[in-house]
Amino acid sequence: MLGNKSKPAPPAADTTSLIAVGTQVRGDVRFSGRLHVDGSVEGALHGEGANAVLTLSNNAKVTGEIVAPHVVINGIVSGDVTASERLELASGARVEGNVYYKVMEMSAGAQINGKIVHRAEPPRQLAGPQETKAEAEDFALPGATVKP
Repeated sequence: MLGNKSKPAPPAADTTSLIAVGTQVRGDVRFSGRLHVDGSVEGALHGEGANAVLTLSNNAKVTGEIVAPHVVINGIVSGDVTASERLELASGARVEGNVYYKVMEMSAGAQINGKIVHRAEPPRQLAGPQETKAEAEDFALPGATVKP
């Protein structure tokens, strides 16, 4: 009909998907927005986009790699976890694998059996002109000779 326009889909950051208690997923899962896992997953979980958030409840069990910007774990993970922005480990978290993070919050009782590796942003290198002799002389000690 005229004037009856369909509404666009909400942005991915506003969507939440759920893998409920009693649900078993076998295979890799790619998601954007939010994914809340109460069931079990045998496969990799990959959050796509800067706003992707993965939450594993105390009932969740994941056997496979986890990669997302923001990861919250209160369940069991058998595999490596990579949180490019923030990793939160609640008291019920059990991780059997390596953990890679930028910022991590770990509650008392959380367990990690693997390497814990901080991945900070690489240092920025300033690209610019070489230091001039005049600039070098500004910082030279009195009586020091500055060579070009």
